[in-house]
Amino acid sequence: MTNRRGRPIVDLVAGTRPNLVKLAALHPHLSRCHGLHLRLVHTGQHTDPHLSSHFASEMGLPSPDVQMLVDSRDRWERAAGIMDRYAALIEHRRPDVTVVVGDVDSTAACALCAHQHDIPVVHVEAGLRSFDTSMPEEQNRILTDAVSRLLLASEPSGVQNLHREGIPAGRIQLVGNVMIDTLSRHLPAARRIRTFERHGLRERGYAYATLHRPENVDDAHVLEGLLACLEDVSSRMPVIFPVHPRTARSVGWTRMEQRLQRSRGLVAIPPQPYVENLSLLMHARVALTDSGGIQDETSVLGVPCITMRDTTERPITVQMGTNVVAGSDRARISRAFEEATSGGCRPRTRIPGWDGEAAVRASSHILALVTG
Repeated sequence: MTNRRGRPIVDLVAGTRPNLVKLAALHPHLSRCHGLHLRLVHTGQHTDPHLSSHFASEMGLPSPDVQMLVDSRDRWERAAGIMDRYAALIEHRRPDVTVVVGDVDSTAACALCAHQHDIPVVHVEAGLRSFDTSMPEEQNRILTDAVSRLLLASEPSGVQNLHREGIPAGRIQLVGNVMIDTLSRHLPAARRIRTFERHGLRERGYAYATLHRPENVDDAHVLEGLLACLEDVSSRMPVIFPVHPRTARSVGWTRMEQRLQRSRGLVAIPPQPYVENLSLLMHARVALTDSGGIQDETSVLGVPCITMRDTTERPITVQMGTNVVAGSDRARISRAFEEATSGGCRPRTRIPGWDGEAAVRASSHILALVTG
């Protein structure tokens, strides 16, 4: 497959902070393929500088070649805007392949748009399933996989799910977890800076917490319950809580400050740069989260993880990692916390393909598609 105008164009699509973490692993390897022209496309799904522009620079990524700046809190308006602008980009200068990562709205919107223009789509992190189709991310995963030409899975369950859904085996490759490549590269710096000391915390003497999933933070009743869980934990050990912009909008900083006055051990901070955040996570005693990426990272770091959701699309983190799915029930989360901090957490084992070389394998398959 070659582009009539010269070097084949490969679009790398990002919309959110986790997308940038994954592309930071892929970009260096693909950029060494001198026959390719890489075009970094940022949809603007995350507009906060801590989650987008500043973060991309920290990851070592170049400035986006295309910055769409589609800013809408309505999911469907945002997806429609992304598709319109990506279609215009395709008409202006057509890519030979579109690479999308993860499961956010930007992923599905650009994958569908490329497919409609008969452009091969590569999905990195394909096949993950929570089997909860009410989740926007699950809808995005299913749609993206259905229109992708090459599906690069991060764990065996992804391959099994794709086979079950009728995807031809020749389109599926198990390459491992590219997010762990980025983690491995930044681990020495994260270990060195010891960010927890800036907040007056002791190594392994605090919990790390995040919340951002719509089903957890958009429902006031659910969010109040989960914040109460964090307050319970903070009565036993300090909790460092980087507050996602979506969560901040839901809670409101006035109410958050009121909670902080009542719960001295709950330390709310803005979203952190990648290395600082990794440092906080790797030195924590336990993590409480609804993030898929943190389930992955803690399973490699050996930090007990309590997932505050009823499902996970990453079953290998439960089978071979340190992850426990506890839902949003206060009693279940409390029991999981007691087990994790009393030594009851299962020790991690090395997860195949999560070895810091997944991007090398993924890039070779992408190159084969482009040139083949």
